[in-house]
Amino acid sequence: MNTVLTSAAMAKAMSSTAVSSNAASPNAESPNAAKPGATPPDPEPTTDPAPSAAGTIGQRIDRQYAALSPQEQRAADVVLDHLDDLAVYNASEIAQLSGVSKATVSRLVRRLGYEDFAQVRTQARVLRGLGSPLGGADRTIPAGDRLAAHLAAEQRNLGRMLAGLQDGRLEAAAGLLAEADQVVVLGRRNSYPVALHLRQQLAQARGQVHLLPVPGQSLGEDLAGLGPQDAAVLVGFRRRPRGFEAVVRALTERAVPVVLIGDDSLAPWQGRVAHLLCAPTDSPAAFDSYAAPMSLVNLLAAATMARHARGGRTRVSAITVLYDELDELEEPW
Repeated sequence: MNTVLTSAAMAKAMSSTAVSSNAASPNAESPNAAKPGATPPDPEPTTDPAPSAAGTIGQRIDRQYAALSPQEQRAADVVLDHLDDLAVYNASEIAQLSGVSKATVSRLVRRLGYEDFAQVRTQARVLRGLGSPLGGADRTIPAGDRLAAHLAAEQRNLGRMLAGLQDGRLEAAAGLLAEADQVVVLGRRNSYPVALHLRQQLAQARGQVHLLPVPGQSLGEDLAGLGPQDAAVLVGFRRRPRGFEAVVRALTERAVPVVLIGDDSLAPWQGRVAHLLCAPTDSPAAFDSYAAPMSLVNLLAAATMARHARGGRTRVSAITVLYDELDELEEPW
């Protein structure tokens, strides 16, 4: 096969990033010609690179990295360093940051299975929306303003969470938890700390509160004895593990009242469970924020205790006595 691409093939290879002048006549200077002090572009491949299997941009780079040319690896390194803010970059900027040509970036994204860099940016936006921690802070926010941006995001999350409770659903859920014979609280992955904190707070207000799953055990044996007289709190923020919906269905089919706590991705369950309590986790940083979920847990536990204030105070007093007898807590200064 001829090792030099035809002008048509060159235009096709650069369609996602090159401007119309890249298809100039043979007498025009090539836009990718080496200039003094510039990094020379990779030689054109003899065939179009085969797309990689599906996956995120990071996963595709990991699988293909060893097979990439040195120039493509340089571009891939920059992509990996800027995963969270790829949506605000274009192919030219990636090429400039990595010191390679736009044609190299185009070949890289095609080798990874994308039609053009626009697809990469779209996938990055979708993954961030699903809660995937992709990279660092948004580069569109100046470093000096990131604390202010963080505060503003937290205030928005708290405002949205509180607005969603104005219809009385918090008090209704608290009433259910206060009157149930026993309460099980279940959370996995990033939802586990929220579930753990809720269980700890509810245990101050009432007895028979259990955290699931028990380490090393499956769920079946712990859910089998639950019925309409009990209550289950399922904490499920985005990027939930497989099987979450199966647990919800299993409980509702057995008439166990379910309180769902999570983000707006749980909206389809509205009306299919006893109560749905939502708290946003949006953040300008790479990772989701759980300030609003923890605040929601605080409100729910406090409202549950308020249903039986005297009994709650009696239980807290008994727990405090045991703390002292067991010498479990540090003395305050």
